[in-house]
Amino acid sequence: MGMHPGLRYRLAEKMAGEITLSDAPGKAIRKWRMNFQIPPGVLSEHLEISPSVVSDIESGRRKNLGVAVVGRVIETILAIDEERGGEHIQKYGMMLTAEEGKSDILAMHDFPAPVPLTQFAETIGATVVSGSMDRSLYGYTVVDSLTAILALSADEFSRIYGWNTERALIFGGVSTGKSPMVAIRVTPFKPGCVVLQGVSPKEVHPLVPKMAERDRITVLATGMDVGEIVTRLRSMTW
Repeated sequence: MGMHPGLRYRLAEKMAGEITLSDAPGKAIRKWRMNFQIPPGVLSEHLEISPSVVSDIESGRRKNLGVAVVGRVIETILAIDEERGGEHIQKYGMMLTAEEGKSDILAMHDFPAPVPLTQFAETIGATVVSGSMDRSLYGYTVVDSLTAILALSADEFSRIYGWNTERALIFGGVSTGKSPMVAIRVTPFKPGCVVLQGVSPKEVHPLVPKMAERDRITVLATGMDVGEIVTRLRSMTW
């Protein structure tokens, strides 16, 4: 499955920019490898280096990676995905083209390294409704729930996942939480966590945990004001 070469180039450019500008380039490489669902052994095999070198790069033990090394890693990740049919390139390419005009998105951020869900929940005063707290997030998106559900097509809804689906989707102004979960059920991507703003755990619709469990999504609830949530998240040095 081919794709527009310009789009592939722009995707490679975004990956390179994020990795080289990161305080922890190795962690950023690891994030992209995991984004593309490539095991470390497969990456080392294609790069023709030992698995321990990949481990050294990702853990930060190998300093000063240099543009050539980063470029080769990115090219290899994209080439592996192309061999598999280019599913992730297509997905992230679609996100690239849809990054403009996010008025329905109140805030969006991707973390350079994983953030424990427990720490994230504490920051926004959220309590667990259902699911496991033993997971990490790679970003968050804050949306106005009615806008997101009523105004977005399935393709547009997908772009709220940014560059990693293992993120928290925070829906503001929720009444029972059923509508956001229904919207997620009909889209191809699933978040790691859904945060329902404006409700307490006991006000959440009983169907919500059942729907979330099917897609292994952790559901949290918070009464904190949306503006305060955005302010707190933006002030954190993740």
